Amino acid sequence: MTGPTSGTRPDEIRRHNRTALLRRLHIDGPSTRASLAAELGLNRSTIKALVDGLAEAGVVAERVPALRSGAGRPSLLVLPQPHAAVVVAIDVRVEQVAMGFVGLGGEVLGRDSWNLHHRTRDPAEVITHIVESARLMADELDVTAVGVGVSVPGVVRRSDGQVHEAPNLHWTGVALGKRLEAVLKLPVQVGNDAELGALAEHVRGAARASSDMVYISADVGVGGGVILSGQPLRGSGGYVGELGHMVVNPRGGRRCYCGCDGCWETEVGEPALCRALGLPEDAPRGAVVAALRALEDPSVLDEFADWLALGLANIVNVLGPELVVLGDLYTALPMSVVDNVSTVVQRRSLVSRAVGGTQIVTSPLGRDAKLIGAAELAFEPVLDAL
Repeated sequence: MTGPTSGTRPDEIRRHNRTALLRRLHIDGPSTRASLAAELGLNRSTIKALVDGLAEAGVVAERVPALRSGAGRPSLLVLPQPHAAVVVAIDVRVEQVAMGFVGLGGEVLGRDSWNLHHRTRDPAEVITHIVESARLMADELDVTAVGVGVSVPGVVRRSDGQVHEAPNLHWTGVALGKRLEAVLKLPVQVGNDAELGALAEHVRGAARASSDMVYISADVGVGGGVILSGQPLRGSGGYVGELGHMVVNPRGGRRCYCGCDGCWETEVGEPALCRALGLPEDAPRGAVVAALRALEDPSVLDEFADWLALGLANIVNVLGPELVVLGDLYTALPMSVVDNVSTVVQRRSLVSRAVGGTQIVTSPLGRDAKLIGAAELAFEPVLDAL
């Protein structure tokens, strides 16, 4: 985050400092006033004024630490108050919708989820169910939401939340953001699921200490989210991260829905993993995960792993990340497979060798990554307004 310039008005400086302090507490949790002053580069009187103002507004509170060390009076901890700002996070998948109410500081206050079948994937029905569930949860939790974040597979236009292309959902052209805003009467932010998975990993997952990382997701198709120099790579109009459509097998590959032959996702997407496991390509997600967990001979995934390593080596060579996080379905891969893929990528990638070896890990957030990312997307404007 850049600081205010010398010509900035005092009220703008206070707003900037207030937002920076809130963002620090929201992301990293409770802290003492002294630590906040040191981390944010502000003097103690400024921190005192900010904390006192936020405490008076009920946004933060100060408490004695539960665990004390040393003699003398302990320093009070400044804690974000979850109910001071609550957002609705929604993760729309091909087979399921998950929803959570998330408070300031990242605490999940309540959850709901339901399965989508072919007859219940109509956007109007899904939106109706989302609205009804959100209202019921708000009543049960006795909270008032201030914003909404939505994760959707496919290409999403960030300016208005229109789903430009989501072939497995058949939602092409759906103005999801505008339609939800109209019925929920709240600001709605909509983002690509893999992009939000990357945001979640960067803020609360495996990539907290990484300023350059790539998140790879598999939910029927394959998508990628990219963080470079600590910032999301979004591209023109938000169209970026379609890593699954990198062509890796143009001569002998399968036809992709995008019109190309041999896209990476035709070799490492969920149907390809089903084929490797001897399952029908349309096997339920639960059956695929169960088969991976029970797998006794990981060598059946050798060809799948070769294609995975090939694509990852290309990605590392182009983007140069210090970390690649495998999310979603890939978190169920045997660790021996992930380790072998990592070794192959380091051997094949010039960039990986140059940076001392790009790490490849599975997501600790699992299926929650995109829900958490949707919450953080919703909080971006909220923190500025508190």
